[in-house]
Amino acid sequence: MDSPRQGALSAAPRQQRTRERRARILELVDEFEFVGVRELSDEFGLTEMSVRRDLATLESEGVIARVRGGATRPRMSQPSRQYAVGSARNAADKARIARAAIELIPADSVVFFYSGSTVARTAASLNEGLRSSLTIVTNSLPIINEVSSWEDPHLVAIGGTYLATYMAFVGPQSIDALEQLSADVAILGCDGLSAEGGLTTPHQLVAQIGTTLISRARRTIVVADSTKVGRRGFTPIGPVDDIDILVTDAGADPGEVKSLRDHGVDVRLV
Repeated sequence: MDSPRQGALSAAPRQQRTRERRARILELVDEFEFVGVRELSDEFGLTEMSVRRDLATLESEGVIARVRGGATRPRMSQPSRQYAVGSARNAADKARIARAAIELIPADSVVFFYSGSTVARTAASLNEGLRSSLTIVTNSLPIINEVSSWEDPHLVAIGGTYLATYMAFVGPQSIDALEQLSADVAILGCDGLSAEGGLTTPHQLVAQIGTTLISRARRTIVVADSTKVGRRGFTPIGPVDDIDILVTDAGADPGEVKSLRDHGVDVRLV
C-alpha cells in the first residue's frame, strides 16, 4: 500500500498532465474554433467521458463553450453580474486609489493594464495629458472599451480566449502576444496580497497573464483596496518581491503594511 507521501508524489504528475492537456485543448479551440470530443479522445488517448470532464471544467471557467459533439470559443457577453458587483464594491476607496495611482505613471510611457475593476477605474481616471501620451496595452475588455472611446488613443488590445467572469482575454494566444512586448509600467490588481503569499487571484489563466505582465515591465504598481491586503488567494501571480509600489486605502491592516514595507514594497495609503 502506498504511503501518503507516495500518493502525493504520484498525484502531482497527474495534476500537471491534466493542466497541460487542458491548456492544449484551449490552443486547439483558439486555432480551429471548434474541436470534437472524438478527435480530442484520439489526440490524448482518453475515453470520451474523460474528455467531457475536461470540457465541463473549462466551460465552468468560462474559457470555452460546450456545443453538441465538442467545444468552441465562448460567445462575447454583456458585463457579468459578478464583475459588476465587484466593481461597485468599495467604490469610493477604489476611486481614491485610482487617482493616486495615475500620479505615479510617467508621461510618454508604455503601460500594461491588467484586468480587474480597480485597474479599469485607474485607466478611466487618466487625465487628458496622459491619455494623449501613453501607449496602453491591455487584455481587459472594459479598458479596451474605455480607451477606444478616447480621441486618437494609443492602444494595443491583447486578444485570446474571452473569460466572461473577468471580462478579460486569457490563454496561450494572449501570453504569446504579451511576450513580444515590453512596458515601462505594469498596473495590476489582485484578489489577495500578503508579504507571505505575494499577489494572488482565484483563476489560473488570469494569474498567468499577471505573471507575464510583471516579467515584461520595468516597474510594477499594484492597485488594491484594503480588503485585499493580508488575504491569500488560490493561485499565485508573483512574490511580494515583484511589487515596486502598492496603492491602497488607509483601512489596510497596519501589521501587514509593515511587513510589506519590510520586504521593500513602497506602500502608499490614500
